[in-house]
Amino acid sequence: MLELLRCTHPGPSLAVTAMGAGLALAAGHGAAVAAGVGLAVLAGQLSVGWANDWLDWRRDRSAGRTDKPTVAGTVAVATLRRAALGSLAACVPLSLALGMRAGTFHLLAVAVAWAYDLGLKLTPLSVGPYAVSFGLLPVFALLAGPSPAAPPGWLPLSCALLGAGAHFANALPDLGVDARTGVRGLPQRLGRRGSSVAAAALTGAGALAVGAGAAPGRPVVAAGVGASLALAGALLVAALRGPPRVAFRLSIATSALLLATVLVGATGLGSAASGP
Repeated sequence: MLELLRCTHPGPSLAVTAMGAGLALAAGHGAAVAAGVGLAVLAGQLSVGWANDWLDWRRDRSAGRTDKPTVAGTVAVATLRRAALGSLAACVPLSLALGMRAGTFHLLAVAVAWAYDLGLKLTPLSVGPYAVSFGLLPVFALLAGPSPAAPPGWLPLSCALLGAGAHFANALPDLGVDARTGVRGLPQRLGRRGSSVAAAALTGAGALAVGAGAAPGRPVVAAGVGASLALAGALLVAALRGPPRVAFRLSIATSALLLATVLVGATGLGSAASGP
């Protein structure tokens, strides 16, 4: 079971789940709706993580990725396939239980993420699923439950930029392996330097979008955005000179800090959630 959980990429999966639930709370939804959003997002994240290792097991084996449970022989490929499809099936009612419109947006986000696993990761369009799926997350979170509301435009934009930045940061540690196994997504085409700059620039742009939209002039927002921009600068340094995995952790940390900034300092989300 522990090896199966490793295949879900637990750190990023839990971070995205927390982001979805946190956004629902920021919108003024109750704890029950926030928990429902978290469960639906978690089911989708589990399905995408398991599908990734299931569909990539031949490529991982040819690359000698013994850190992967499928290559090490601790998790059967058939088990991963059943887990991926089972969690995907569970994601459907969990999403739609929060409203047909909200659930449809979330299922679209999950479908786009699956499209990445099914082949878009091999193309120059690899960044697209990250941007679209992350951009749809706040739409789902704010539309969920009995008091739905469309999110302000800056919020999906910020999440889309952060998701795109995370794609480049996440790809950095595996650029060498990807080159040997034929993965030719956009980060692999740009190389380490280009992907490092893209990761930092997109993450910084996501922070600026929060600063421009959340509540311009509020000290707590300015402080959160300023600290996030500093983290984006540290991300660039780590991506270019340090261990690449540190850059991805800094990307997640920046997203978490911006979510906290939205939770504490954003205006308009709670009042919007009370609309029709």
